Amino acid sequence: MKELLCPAGNMESLKYAVHNGADAVYLAGKKYGARKFANNFTNEELVEAIKYCHLYGVKIYVTVNTIIYEDELMDSLEYLRFLHENGVDAVIMQDIGLISLVRKYLPNLEIHASTQLHNHNNEQIKILKELGVTRVVLARELSIDEISAMNIDMEIEVFIHGALCISYSGQCLYSSMLLARSGNRGECAGLCRLPYSLEKNGKLLINNKFLLSPKELNTSYNLEKLMNSNVTSFKIEGRMKSPEYVGFITRYYRNLIDNYYKTHCINVDKQEEKKLKTLFNREFTKGYLFNENNKDLMNIDSSNHIGIYIGDVLEVTIDKIKIRLKDELNQEDGVRFVSENKGMIANFIYDKNMKLINKANSGDIIYLDNKIGLESNDKVNKTISKVLNDNIKKYQEKKILINVNFKANDNTFILELNDGENCVTKAANIIEIAKNRPTTKEEVIKQISKLGNTPFIIDNINGEYNNNSFIPIFKLNELRRELVEELISVRENKKKEVIVNNLESISKINNSIDKVNLSVLVRNEKQLKIVLNKKVDRIYVTDFTLYEKYKYQANVYYKIPRVNNNIDFNNEKLLISEYGSVIAVSHNNIITDYYLNVVNSAYVNYLLNKNVDLVTLSIELNNERLEELCKYINTSKVELVIYTKPEIMLIKNNLLTLYDKNYNQNNNYYLIDRNGSKYPINSDNDFTYLYYHKAINNMDNIYDYKRLNISNYRIELLDELEEEINALLDDFYKKVC
Repeated sequence: MKELLCPAGNMESLKYAVHNGADAVYLAGKKYGARKFANNFTNEELVEAIKYCHLYGVKIYVTVNTIIYEDELMDSLEYLRFLHENGVDAVIMQDIGLISLVRKYLPNLEIHASTQLHNHNNEQIKILKELGVTRVVLARELSIDEISAMNIDMEIEVFIHGALCISYSGQCLYSSMLLARSGNRGECAGLCRLPYSLEKNGKLLINNKFLLSPKELNTSYNLEKLMNSNVTSFKIEGRMKSPEYVGFITRYYRNLIDNYYKTHCINVDKQEEKKLKTLFNREFTKGYLFNENNKDLMNIDSSNHIGIYIGDVLEVTIDKIKIRLKDELNQEDGVRFVSENKGMIANFIYDKNMKLINKANSGDIIYLDNKIGLESNDKVNKTISKVLNDNIKKYQEKKILINVNFKANDNTFILELNDGENCVTKAANIIEIAKNRPTTKEEVIKQISKLGNTPFIIDNINGEYNNNSFIPIFKLNELRRELVEELISVRENKKKEVIVNNLESISKINNSIDKVNLSVLVRNEKQLKIVLNKKVDRIYVTDFTLYEKYKYQANVYYKIPRVNNNIDFNNEKLLISEYGSVIAVSHNNIITDYYLNVVNSAYVNYLLNKNVDLVTLSIELNNERLEELCKYINTSKVELVIYTKPEIMLIKNNLLTLYDKNYNQNNNYYLIDRNGSKYPINSDNDFTYLYYHKAINNMDNIYDYKRLNISNYRIELLDELEEEINALLDDFYKKVC
């Protein structure tokens, strides 16, 4: 059976998910979750949520899927212990360092690998399995055919509906670089949903469009292929969406899945799809999962909920908006005027005679108050349906089937409740000799069956009873209530065995600098030739052909692509940018890149134990975090980037071919944001690369870094010319001397 996994941003959303058919829910506490700006759950609410889900037979997964800084390691471990002791079914995690510690400290805690880990190849899955991970949430960029071809010996989870990140998850640095709000810390500012212009060779190509904003993923029409795949869990995005949305989308996919098991086909109800569009859509796409092309993946005209078309504006005055409807409109519905991108709630609806009405139908001419300053005739979309939301709120609470058995034995009445997995039994001396009219078996069954507002409903009831006996009704009721409460408690407190091992304390390390080393990353042969003539310890090249030409130079390394499915680099010198290659290659000189998001000593030590020679630290570490980390690591074994124009987004497919019919890789393209900042953007056949609009230059901090005993530094070049390169290298040499 496929698992339907649904989001819960708060307790209300959780209940909507549970009662509309979720097999499992995922949510976050107040710390370490990748949706920091959802309401999320306090520790007390987490305990309540776990019990509530378990009562109804629903699994609960808690996200601890951010990178973990050094001073948070112990606190995060205790938080995970708290979750484990309270019965969480699994935790969803990103940080490899923390995962490695959890395996030693809490060996029985089930771990799922977050999509933030950039899970995209077999070799990485092997690393995760070695770490005791039992489920992998695959990158959204993988197609169902690619997933089916992977050799994965663990549970597979994929997103089937909801918002898409345009960048590979865990690989986006945009929000972090621009606003110090890290997507790897759950603080993403959603910069991909803002408008941008595109410049080509200094000329404006596209003005003020949503060039990084994908449509909403919707795989409902393709669900049959997913049902026949090796995917274990179908995940719906939406922890920041409304409870009504969560309830509807859960029921929407629950019905499709259940009907498939009955009929072996998928039939999407058009009226249900219309409701879904009303609740939330940015237009829909099948996504990378079903090889959607760029045109069908992106919506460059809007990044927000667009609703459904319901009419046209006929006339606008200062006071009123005249509309001809093509669909119904109810009082308190939300409407949006498409071209002007203005929205409001229809608090008052007037008919053609200017009389107030609470509902209008297709074909009607109506008036709305012009409280938003609309100026032009426009298309009208409905973005909120009060009637739909009210109907969703009237969901029927889930009931748990139980079997009831009872038996009368002398003066003892034995009652048993069985839910198929748990059985509770109680015997009570409540049978008396009937002085007048005995209690009949039918009356016993009637009283036992009064489950009222409890979570249970009786499937079968059987019993042995002597009709000459008398049982006070209130005692039967009391016995039934006690057993119901006991069964509730048994279900709520279902827990896996908790094993807690001692964990060695993290000791400080006394470091010193023996020799300062410099690495330089180059993008072309011109840059490489310049750097080869300088005092540089390592040179990283991004082009394999260039590497092949110069690899016999002792200090030239090849930088492996961040998306890598053809790992065959044995006996090479490598800068590794994705996890799988750490164990896939052998007999190599290996340095790991900062895109592995290393920010704590546990992760550094894990990689060093995998025969990595040098670990590049995350560029998201600020000076304070870096200083704390350096107390607990061998600083001669890490590299620090001190100058870069970082690649802030890695995007599947060549987006520039969508925006420029005359695309040529040799042209210079820039995305321009609302502030006029220009971000270099380029593509090859398979990927689009977005770079930060300015250099991150920390050379002035070298004295402080040396004080921390850091001995390995990196300069990354992008489009710098010879004069700039020489100036950078000269500046470095002056500062380290």
